[in-house]
Amino acid sequence: MNISEILRNLEAGKISASEAERLIRYQPIIDLGYASLDGAREIRQGFPETVFCQGKDDNSLVNIYRALFEKNGRVLGTRASVYQYELIRELFPEAQYDDISGILTIDPSPLEQQGNICVVSAGTADMKVAEEACKTLEFFGVKVTRVFDCGVSGIHRLLSRVDELDNANAVIAVAGMEGALASVVAGLVRVPVIAVPTSVGYGASFEGLSALLTMINSCANGVCVVNIDNGYGAGYLAAQINKIARNDN
Repeated sequence: MNISEILRNLEAGKISASEAERLIRYQPIIDLGYASLDGAREIRQGFPETVFCQGKDDNSLVNIYRALFEKNGRVLGTRASVYQYELIRELFPEAQYDDISGILTIDPSPLEQQGNICVVSAGTADMKVAEEACKTLEFFGVKVTRVFDCGVSGIHRLLSRVDELDNANAVIAVAGMEGALASVVAGLVRVPVIAVPTSVGYGASFEGLSALLTMINSCANGVCVVNIDNGYGAGYLAAQINKIARNDN
């Protein structure tokens, strides 16, 4: 049953409003055989399903993008390569690719950017992960304030921009090495801090494990931590917080 049928049945009194809502929220999946796409995710959760491009074969990637675009009118993909961008662009000339973050989108009518999330990165080596968070937020219609290269080794850089951090609905703190940035930021602001450890660092950083443990063990209040290099996950969570802060359901 599609949405039009559900609404007609509701209008005819064949189903209740609560039943109509349940049917709309939990519509059948889009079954491609090798992929089960969640076409109703935006209705149910507020944001459409995202494509994790890395590791997908060409045929699967193209068909998944096509199906999601037909359903939602826009698609966000993460961890995409230049080759995958060229592949998608053959089918969708309007596709856009950011070679820093690896974000690959089809977004003919971008959403108006509202609210404000501040993304802070410790160093330029963390920019790839930070930009993944930024591009995710912008796709979801969130205004982003970038505060880059403000790590604790030159803390005056961060302190000079505290007002920008504190005026956001949440702050994403992206850092490798020892990962101390998240604790410092959380000690300065009154909004939630989403900590993103990166795999940047020398041998004893253990490809981000050191930063992850530092962030998990933070003594500062209001810190939550996502997985190593997971800029997308941080961006998604921040977009949810931004919705709540704006009372936008």
